[in-house]
Amino acid sequence: MSRIAVFGAGAVGAYFGGRLAEAGEDVTFVARGEHLRAIRERGLRVTSVAGDFLIHPARVSADPAELGPAEVILLGVKTWQVADAARAMTPLVGPDTFVVPLLNGVEAPAQLVEALGPDHVLGGICRIFASIVGPGHVRHSGVQPYVGFGELGGGSSVRAERLRDAFNRARGVTAEVLPDVRGAMWRKFMFIASMSGVGAVTRAPVGILRSRPETRRLLEEAVAEVRTLAVASGVALPASAVAETLAFMDALPADATASMQRDIMEGRPSELEAQSGAVVRLAARMGVQVPAHAFIYRSLLPLELRARGEVAWS
Repeated sequence: MSRIAVFGAGAVGAYFGGRLAEAGEDVTFVARGEHLRAIRERGLRVTSVAGDFLIHPARVSADPAELGPAEVILLGVKTWQVADAARAMTPLVGPDTFVVPLLNGVEAPAQLVEALGPDHVLGGICRIFASIVGPGHVRHSGVQPYVGFGELGGGSSVRAERLRDAFNRARGVTAEVLPDVRGAMWRKFMFIASMSGVGAVTRAPVGILRSRPETRRLLEEAVAEVRTLAVASGVALPASAVAETLAFMDALPADATASMQRDIMEGRPSELEAQSGAVVRLAARMGVQVPAHAFIYRSLLPLELRARGEVAWS
């Protein structure tokens, strides 16, 4: 591809953008703070179960206005940052630019469409367990890295196929164009909102969650609730999607945790509103009952407000 910009070089953006750069694609990273300085001075370092690599020198900037339009923007910010990111990335958006959000949740495409227009947005998902271990250093600890994306109206397109081909030239990444990207996003949402929520409430890794009868039942209920909500929202997810999601959790490393869970456990602002909160909010709109997610959201909300400085206790 002619030019790829990674807006938000956190664990996800750094890994997938780094793999594209390693494969020879023209990749620029938008980062900030110590992460920016470390990448600029020492390069982007990725420690991975699929093979370590270093991108040095790496093209990186804090100011999108310095970079000019890109052919594709991979969006890797936290979900609560999407609206601000959409405004900040406008210098990167030319007539033919398209944005692929590699985020958790199901609401980002609509936010991007509102800010940038429907012609500039695809739907997207990714699967990877990765984290930032220090400025300029990302660790990929598990799960075969995967990206899927597609036109929001369904079907394929030349631009999506070009991006798929670029990813498939990258080492250790599987990519595909999704004919029903909305359905795929909801399938991921079934997994991530449920595992994140139950994990954050219990503070236990997935190996414990899936093996204890009590937490296993809570996982099952949470996954089934999201599937019911998806169907009520017009997404054709079969009943088998619940068992398939649980089987995916069963195949994860026993010590795996979700990023929302880790953020809450460590007292940082998290994606609670975009995951458990979104389930509760969308369910109220659709008239769907989601008692497991309502319990999770209400239990975690005080910790989220504390992390954001809105409430305090000693």
